Amino acid sequence: MIRINLLPHREAAKKARREQFYVLFGLVALLAAVIIFAVYTLIETQIEQQNRKNDFLKQEIAVLDKQLEEIKQLREKTNALLARKKVIEDLQRDRGETVYLLSELTQQVPEGVYLKSLKQDGLKVNIAGYAQSNARVSALMRNLEASPWLEQPILIETKAVVLDGRRVNEFSMSFSLTRAAADENTGEKAK
Repeated sequence: MIRINLLPHREAAKKARREQFYVLFGLVALLAAVIIFAVYTLIETQIEQQNRKNDFLKQEIAVLDKQLEEIKQLREKTNALLARKKVIEDLQRDRGETVYLLSELTQQVPEGVYLKSLKQDGLKVNIAGYAQSNARVSALMRNLEASPWLEQPILIETKAVVLDGRRVNEFSMSFSLTRAAADENTGEKAK
């Protein structure tokens, strides 16, 4: 029987496998390092892109905020202008009320009634004066109620006083003006 010593051959195969293992281990480690570097670079690139997108969005949001502020200011100006326009329209609509009030009062105040004061606050009018009798004050109230421009007369106070040696009734009352209709020439109450 022939005996062959395979120890050096086994040692050489072990050494070759060990070298192959180390080479493969080195290649795997190098490949892992390359993959880790690539993933890290990819993630960093995506983070930078997202940061650029975020910065762009922040700039655009700032522009939109500025535009929203301008829109808010324009709305405030528009509302202020609309309020002014409404005041002007109200003044335009109401400019004839004083004329109608004085015209109606001259027609509705009966003989024997003298007005000493007249105060208008919006549509509410307060008058004070003297009448020869309570019947004349009642006649004034009926005339005011029947007027197309005046309504809701309310007697506030009446009292007897002596004026220039004559006994007269001093009175105060209030009534409301009726808004003029669209066609002011008709002389009828607004509905």
